[in-house]
Amino acid sequence: MHATHRLRTLSIATAAAAALAAPLLLGAVPAQAAGPAASAGDDWLHTSGSKIVDESGKEVWLTGANWFGFNTTERVFHGLWSANITSLTKSMADRGINTVRVPISTQLLLEWKSGTFLPPNVNTYANPELTGMNSLQIFDYWLGLAEKYGIKVFLDVHSAEADNAGHFHPVWWKGTITTEDAYAAWEWVANRYKNDDTILGADVKNEPHGTASSSPRAKWDPTTDADNFKNFAQTAGRKILAINPHWLIFVEGIEVYPKAGKSWSSTNGADYDGTWWGGNLRGVKDYPIDLGANQDQLVYSPHDYGPLVAEQSWFTGTWDRSTLERDAWDPNWLYIHKQNIAPLLIGEWGGLLDGGRNEKWMVALRDLIVERRISHTFWVLNPNSGDTGGLLGYDWATWDEAKYALLKPALWQDGGKFVSLDHQVKLGGAGSTTGKSVSEVGTTTPTDTTAPSTPAGLTAGTPTTTTVPLSWTASTDNVAVTGYDVYQGTTLVGSSSTTSFTVTGLAASTSYTFSVRAKDAAGNRSSASTAVTARTATGTTTDTTAPTVPTGLRAGTATTSTIPLQWTASTDNTAVTGYDVYREGTLIGSTATTSYVATGLAAGTSYAFTVVAKDAAGNRSAASVALSASTAPDVVTTGTCAVTYAANGWSNGFTASVKVTNTGTTTISGWTLAFALSSGQQLTQGWSATWAQSGTGVTAKNLDWNATLAPGASTEIGFGGSHTGTNAAPTTFTLNGATCAVK
Repeated sequence: MHATHRLRTLSIATAAAAALAAPLLLGAVPAQAAGPAASAGDDWLHTSGSKIVDESGKEVWLTGANWFGFNTTERVFHGLWSANITSLTKSMADRGINTVRVPISTQLLLEWKSGTFLPPNVNTYANPELTGMNSLQIFDYWLGLAEKYGIKVFLDVHSAEADNAGHFHPVWWKGTITTEDAYAAWEWVANRYKNDDTILGADVKNEPHGTASSSPRAKWDPTTDADNFKNFAQTAGRKILAINPHWLIFVEGIEVYPKAGKSWSSTNGADYDGTWWGGNLRGVKDYPIDLGANQDQLVYSPHDYGPLVAEQSWFTGTWDRSTLERDAWDPNWLYIHKQNIAPLLIGEWGGLLDGGRNEKWMVALRDLIVERRISHTFWVLNPNSGDTGGLLGYDWATWDEAKYALLKPALWQDGGKFVSLDHQVKLGGAGSTTGKSVSEVGTTTPTDTTAPSTPAGLTAGTPTTTTVPLSWTASTDNVAVTGYDVYQGTTLVGSSSTTSFTVTGLAASTSYTFSVRAKDAAGNRSSASTAVTARTATGTTTDTTAPTVPTGLRAGTATTSTIPLQWTASTDNTAVTGYDVYREGTLIGSTATTSYVATGLAAGTSYAFTVVAKDAAGNRSAASVALSASTAPDVVTTGTCAVTYAANGWSNGFTASVKVTNTGTTTISGWTLAFALSSGQQLTQGWSATWAQSGTGVTAKNLDWNATLAPGASTEIGFGGSHTGTNAAPTTFTLNGATCAVK
């Protein structure tokens, strides 16, 4: 994603901490042995144009969710400390999840390959069926459950290292993990499961990213340079397909791509188009992935998020689905689908239901997914994803029914039942009353050829100088009306899932003619409504005066990952409405105040920041004088405990991950972590500990299962909070009264 990244807090303590001091060789089955063999390999998929199809050519729709954990230090699905793996898997299938994207790390795959295992963090009281199993055996057991309940799986190398924050690293190599290691890991897992069609493919690397001046960073061009993600993905894909030519190869985008006439040699952020990490697939039009004879196994897989994750430029001012499609989705990835280049699978999308802008974005993208039948895996099942939340509550059993209701229309259904990608097994397993198998769906030819009725009663409300509000009477359909397309003359200007729409960006004192067409899920469209003509209001004196340039840009005390910024307020002939903050020319956030905290930064690194003021008329000042500021170095001092604090903030909120390590020589039995928040910061929720706040003081007390910390052992906890403009990191932590080193 772009600039301010989801913390996506992967927070949970490691159980049996004493046993984690050294690798443990476990397992009745050698790690190199072939995985469980499928009874029949009839569920393999390939592509045809913009569609994913089965071996007979029937179109299928991958509609699922992510479940993380195997990518983290715990090396197993999160939630198994309380939830039962069988019940939870069955629940996903019963609710229509036909595909699960499983984040994993290169490090873990290499450990599995070598037969080296760390004890998994599993509550065997809740999961007696997993007693005595290592992480690979647990994964294989879960694959058996997925097959039993009709769920298909694909693997996603989320990070090089097994690390809860590994996804922050921009490339596919890190530390001792090399690019060759990444290839070897994929080759091993492709070979192990080549006979098991429960696993359908490989997402070769999650969210490669990096901006104009960052190093390392991922780029996309025709070279074989070490940082060229296009070359890495293409090479990895070919190596995988040489072993298993049936796997789908999912290729994500990067973060920035040079504008026309610019090159990767530029360190000026203004020379690049940027978007979310993994979401920039502009390079496909110039340098598409080439998988040779297996080109029909290629699926491009962008990620997309809403304004609660980061305030992107397309979320400023008035926006709706049509502007999102025009400004963000079309240029970055949707053109691949529209031009029939290859299928898309949106690997991550989702977020918090705020009743406002974030929910508006979710509905818009959901509707696009449904109308165009774009495959997708929702982020995320886990509740412990800091700035998106999950489909489950923190008991890992209760579903967030409101969020599930938003997602449900985008889950493959036929005749009121959820559809699996298995040709024998219904989604939900044998005897399921809520699911069916793909073989029960019928042919690829849509059976619904009836168009909705023509919208009636199209009227225009009171126009402004630049907008015209429209409303109409709902159409009817033999199945269901899924939305309406609004036309200005013969030009499509937007879509709506309701019976109203406001056309924006019009000229004052000008007459326009509008019409509306209804559509259904099968792609049938009604004839155009009777047109209505409306004239925009007479314009008054247009405000063309930009605010003054922000001055006095300065940095506060930086942490290893954040830099607080402040500046002197600009002035305007009417009023300054806000400020946009840029890092190396790339927008990283907006604020209505004269302060902002840049987050998600690398330790000991220098960054250049500028600020632009804006007013209600859309006028923007020139950029402020650039400020160069550095994050604190990543230095750990000695002591009996150490704390690593990482936070992700937005306009008025933040999430934080806190890793506590026993650096002493004796076991800690029961602990309380204490620290102080800054004025204006307020604890709103927490996980993996019992949290409390009094004034600015915060305490986190262990739970039963993470009470014991052996020497060298760690536990990861987390919390969410609100702030009033300044979001500084705590500077001092104590554990049972002893001051900890801060990393």
